[in-house]
Amino acid sequence: MGFLKNIFKAKDEPIYSNQDFWDWFRKHEKAFFTAVKMGNNIEKDFFDKLAPKLKEIKEGFFFVTGMFNESTTELILTADGVVKNIPFIEGLVDAAPVIDGWKFTALKPALPIADVSIQMGGYKFNSGNINFYANEHSRFPDEIDITIVHADLNESNQSTVINGVYIFLDNFLGELNFATTIDNLKVVGKAEVGKELIPVEKLKQFLTWREKEFIEKYEGLRHDTEKDNYSMLEATLKNGHPLLAVINQNLLDWDGKASHPWIVNIEIKYDGKGNNGMPDNNTYSLMSAIEDEIMEELKDIDGYLNVGRQTAEGVREVYLACKDFRKPSKILYTLKQKYSAKINLDYDIYKDKYWQSFDRFINR
Repeated sequence: MGFLKNIFKAKDEPIYSNQDFWDWFRKHEKAFFTAVKMGNNIEKDFFDKLAPKLKEIKEGFFFVTGMFNESTTELILTADGVVKNIPFIEGLVDAAPVIDGWKFTALKPALPIADVSIQMGGYKFNSGNINFYANEHSRFPDEIDITIVHADLNESNQSTVINGVYIFLDNFLGELNFATTIDNLKVVGKAEVGKELIPVEKLKQFLTWREKEFIEKYEGLRHDTEKDNYSMLEATLKNGHPLLAVINQNLLDWDGKASHPWIVNIEIKYDGKGNNGMPDNNTYSLMSAIEDEIMEELKDIDGYLNVGRQTAEGVREVYLACKDFRKPSKILYTLKQKYSAKINLDYDIYKDKYWQSFDRFINR
């Protein structure tokens, strides 16, 4: 295996783009193929080489690999279920070259139920001991709320069994489907069963039906925010510092919320010391410019709604409700890099069909 060591002696060029990564990978693909096929030192000869290069592109890239068949190695790039990283994984694989002996896959694919049998922590996870049922909510009819029942779950093994169920579903449903279609998920044992059990092999079919029903119901629904009313909300924190929020009240009263189920929470941190946690004039102007740039890229007519913002204690949070998660992920990552030398910007994206995370801004 000496040639595997020698091939990496020369200093690799830094990775700045997807193209850079694949150029680098192509140079070493034969050594990588051998490392995977032989399997003796795969961690040292492949994993330890690949992981740092993926990190140069972006944090949050993971991978699994193995022989797809006798002559082909499969490299599966995964976001480990983190929604905001999914578009970047897809983009990297879309840019992959055709290399003999390699199959590149974005996100862990769904597997047939017969191929999903996991043993972990002394417990088994398969169609023989996992069932499910769906929960319905009159206030939230479009939510997909699933209870998974594992026959062996009890109070003493909750952590192990729940983790195993999540791994099972990730493999059975596929990473993308598992991360984006289920709104609420609970794992229970037989003692907590509240409804008739359905075999877990029918879960894919159920989710496909519910997603199709949802898309047909809300397809094409948009909200024009041009004439909306915004409310200024003020509060005083326990330390006496102010909290200020500007919220689009028309959106909070809108009955079409579920059509924009992806919530983007943008967090901009600044130095609020000496100013009761509020930004100074220069910081305020910079944050306003960033918000304007965000909304220039993510327009309401295209399915990206500015719900409002909250400012307090050195943090401004900006809230968007979106039709999809892919474009906001890319736009905000670009802006995070662009302004990294001036201000600390980060963001999270999660699914909340009925915008329950904004309930605190609603007077009931």
